[in-house]
Amino acid sequence: MPPALPLATYRLQLTADFNFDAAAAIVPYLKALGITHLYTSPVMKARKGSTHGYDTVDHSQLSPELGGEAGFIRLSDTLKQHDLGLIIDFVPNHVGVHFADNPFWLDVLEWGPASPHAVSFDIDWDVLPYRARGGVLLPILGASYGDALERGEIELRYDADEGSFSAWYFEHRLPIAPERYGEMLRIIVKEAGAEASEAGKRLLALAERYKGLRHPNRKEAPAFKTELKAIGATDMIARGLAAYRAAKDRPAQTLTLHHLLERQHYKLGHWRLASSDINYRRFFDVNGLAGLRVEDPGTFEVTHKLVKRLIAEGRLQGIRLDHIDGLRDPAQYCQRLRRLVRGAQGASKPFYTVIEKILCEHERLPHFAGVQGTTGYEWMNVITHVLVDAKGLDALDETWRQISNRPPRLAPYVMEAKRRVLETLLTSEFTVLTRLLARIANGHYSTRDFSADSLRQALELYVLHFPVYRTYITVAGPTAHDRKLIDDTIARARAEWFSADEGIFDFLRDALTMDLLKPGRPPHSAPRVRRFALKVQQFTGPMMAKSLEDTAFYRYHRLLALNEVGGDPSAKGLSVPAFHQAMQSRAKEWPHGMTATATHDTKRGEDARTRLAALSEIPGEWTSAVARWKVLNAPHITTHGTMRAPSATFEYMLYQVLLGAWPLAAPDANFVERIQAYALKAAREGKEETSWLNPHAAYETGVNDFIAKILDPAVSGEFLGLLQTLAERLARLGALNSLSQLTLKATLPGVPDFYQGTEFWDLSLVDPDNRRPVDFAARRKLLAALEPPDWDDLARSAPDGRLKLAWTRQLLMLRSKLTDVFVHGDYQPLEVTGPHSDHVIAFARRHGGDAAVIVAGRLFAPLTQGGREWPNGATFDAAVNVKGYAIDGVERQELRLSQAFQNLPVAVLRARTATTSKPARRGTRA
Repeated sequence: MPPALPLATYRLQLTADFNFDAAAAIVPYLKALGITHLYTSPVMKARKGSTHGYDTVDHSQLSPELGGEAGFIRLSDTLKQHDLGLIIDFVPNHVGVHFADNPFWLDVLEWGPASPHAVSFDIDWDVLPYRARGGVLLPILGASYGDALERGEIELRYDADEGSFSAWYFEHRLPIAPERYGEMLRIIVKEAGAEASEAGKRLLALAERYKGLRHPNRKEAPAFKTELKAIGATDMIARGLAAYRAAKDRPAQTLTLHHLLERQHYKLGHWRLASSDINYRRFFDVNGLAGLRVEDPGTFEVTHKLVKRLIAEGRLQGIRLDHIDGLRDPAQYCQRLRRLVRGAQGASKPFYTVIEKILCEHERLPHFAGVQGTTGYEWMNVITHVLVDAKGLDALDETWRQISNRPPRLAPYVMEAKRRVLETLLTSEFTVLTRLLARIANGHYSTRDFSADSLRQALELYVLHFPVYRTYITVAGPTAHDRKLIDDTIARARAEWFSADEGIFDFLRDALTMDLLKPGRPPHSAPRVRRFALKVQQFTGPMMAKSLEDTAFYRYHRLLALNEVGGDPSAKGLSVPAFHQAMQSRAKEWPHGMTATATHDTKRGEDARTRLAALSEIPGEWTSAVARWKVLNAPHITTHGTMRAPSATFEYMLYQVLLGAWPLAAPDANFVERIQAYALKAAREGKEETSWLNPHAAYETGVNDFIAKILDPAVSGEFLGLLQTLAERLARLGALNSLSQLTLKATLPGVPDFYQGTEFWDLSLVDPDNRRPVDFAARRKLLAALEPPDWDDLARSAPDGRLKLAWTRQLLMLRSKLTDVFVHGDYQPLEVTGPHSDHVIAFARRHGGDAAVIVAGRLFAPLTQGGREWPNGATFDAAVNVKGYAIDGVERQELRLSQAFQNLPVAVLRARTATTSKPARRGTRA
């Protein structure tokens, strides 16, 4: 049986090319590596061809593309045979919509608000302008509606197997409301000239029996469709559908189809309308992912039925909850999930639950029922921050100031990004909120004079100044922490208000906190106030994510190692004492959350990040190198008027990207294409010279050409030589940093999570680059050959990746031997003395009489001639005070770094607390 709490997890990205059976095949390898729980991407049925699984279309089915129920059971049985547990990534916030594969969504399109599934989607039915009836906007057209209609791209079809009609726009199915079937049949029979035929008479008779605006209704529709199917007039119906065959030279038929479409529960529109007119909640700005209302008990039950069964069958030991901040009430959701788990497996057995939650700097995670912690972005950044040289960051500040001609402050970048996102990507969601706020204000005479425009401006200032992803207000009201957060944000917003206030910010504050509903206050609509307050929370998360991670991170390039999910690109580094303090707090509050150093969402590979962190140790050399490179590569810049491709700041970013991703061997044939693909995404995400909404072809071509030329040895030989020299040094410093990063991840409080393939050096770029296939056969073969490891040989051949693989297994073996120490143990900082004391992090984990002493090096540049050589133990002149611990071979309660680092500049030593029995054996050194 696997342990109830994981000792180590391994994340796999499942796809049609790497399915349940492929995952089962590597289970023995994962077991040998020391993994206790396989952690997969979503396994429910997703859109066909999905490369990530987050576009779930049916929560009740295991993905057929991954192998379906049978494949999943084979994987589950293999895991059981090897005593590994299973954790799945689960998506409660949204589902894939459009196309023709989501039965809930198709039912909503067919029946509108009358669909039993309409309650599952967050649709504002009554906000479509210039329309007699409510509906949902479907921004799926690649051209304007008129052009698509006249080009005949919207086609009406009859499904003889269902007895149903649908409009189709390429692969998108748009069910026709059955209440229009009678009218359609009369037109079809007439167009086909079949009034006198037996089939035509039966169709007309069927239409005649269901007269009226709402017939056939939902209860009557199944019988109607069954009879229509039984008539079997497929060929005649096909001929009659010519009445709806639109084309530019068929104005009557085009108008007939248009009138039919206008009477549906949806409105077709160009995809660009989404940013301003969409009226269903999305995942961020992705039109094909519609928000789910899991706060609805029925929706929760139906979307979690399969999860409950898998838990009850003992096939699921944990769950990762995707995008928890998208939910209306995460606390309520987690309570329901815990009840479901207990109902499935009992209350005594732990069930591992972590949430994807991005915490801003100094933000604390709220406690949710049954949740052990987050997926670990915050700890990834803590590790990076303690490995960078805070002194060097000041010099990089000045370099960035000169490159960008702007102060090295992040806040202005974030504010500009928020304005851009509000104006272009999330305008429609914001409009829904402002309309709702205006309706609340108009609900009582005391507030009705707050104009819609003033309310919009006030709410905009609030959103712009809101400093984190969201609050966690429930229907019971805000916590003291959330109330203060709202008050502080209101104060900042009010400071930028130049019109007469007249209480508008007090009204906004009271709407956000739901104080408008307190006894003795003027009466306002309670459902609207609650909906507004809770819906704002669902908006600020995507707003921050799109502004910070997906815009500002691609504009502010002072040191890319810090531009990571949940991180602060303008951070000043983290001292070792502050690091210890954070870990002591974590050991008390969140000892079992994940510690990640790479995920499918990170901006670059974990070892690319450690390379770039080392730039903070050689800022002068880096600045000089960039200055020289800019001169060498100036002829490859494209200029046209005021356009410069790439821009100066983007060029600076590209040099960092190249150093981080530069292959340890010679670049392969597709390296240039990978960098070009990254650059295109980065430029569009940055939304400065180009964007996804408005691509600038000339700029993008200029960037592509620049990359091709500077990476062409025939054109840029001198530059590539200089780049190679610095890359070799950074690769060495990065490898040393990576060993420390890996050691910390595996020994700090928390569960170390390993992203697929990262047991070798991980120099990948942002997705989709980090989802490339992994060569597990090579890893399995090398792992078997690494017993016992020759650390000196592995260090000499560090570029081949065996060193990281061997050290990963060594650390995980120790975790399995000292389970209680690492799962339940406390965290004690250890004092370091000597000239190089600032170059090491030392601490102990202990539980009962067992302990582990961990020592990891940092800031290696001064100790390696700036990355020109690999250090040995004698290089480090410092000692760790291990008073209170008994370690074999360590005397006088002092562990010299020359002794600890005799093999590698990291060490994990098994120990006993001094008050217990004899010292640990020498063989327990990791």
